[in-house]
Amino acid sequence: MERIIVADDHPIFREGLARIVRRMMPAAHIEEAANLDAVLALARQAPPEVLILDLMFPGLSVPASIRSLRQEFNRSSIIIVSMIDDEAQIDQVMAAGADGFVGKSLPPDEIGDAILAIRAGEFVVRYVRGGILGQSPERARLQGLTPRQQEVLRLLTAGLSNKEIARELDISPFTARLHVSSLLQALGVASRAAAAALGASAGLLARR
Repeated sequence: MERIIVADDHPIFREGLARIVRRMMPAAHIEEAANLDAVLALARQAPPEVLILDLMFPGLSVPASIRSLRQEFNRSSIIIVSMIDDEAQIDQVMAAGADGFVGKSLPPDEIGDAILAIRAGEFVVRYVRGGILGQSPERARLQGLTPRQQEVLRLLTAGLSNKEIARELDISPFTARLHVSSLLQALGVASRAAAAALGASAGLLARR
């Protein structure tokens, strides 16, 4: 059974978010936590498939805690659900290793849809700033990428060669070259360096 940890220090919002997740993923086992120690205690029992975290709750230091969670639970999807709407802070969150960012001020159905999309491997950063749905031009260009292209872009952004990408993804170097070529075409750029720069601007960090 898929395990999902929902962490927020505000009980009302935590319970509401857990209800959204249960409605969207009825077969999943949902566990709740109010601080980072509780998150770690639950996650270390068995790595969860998804970690859904508020950005500002006791014990969480941004971006150090997110980076630490990414290193320890490198196969879990880390989704930040927060009231923060500052693009620079969101970029820090994504660069630290989060798989997606969802604003708390979005309607519940949109929060649920965004969580499902991130869980499925899509790159999603969605929030409301001053009444306007936030999405930087760099992130908007990443929305149409397939999950495999997104992972290749993460690895390119981390500076890996085609041979290293092949080892990381357990594919042949020839297939890795094909994926990189497809990625460059999808992004409309002419070089690996340009793709990596775009990934860095969007706050991507490879999940290793």
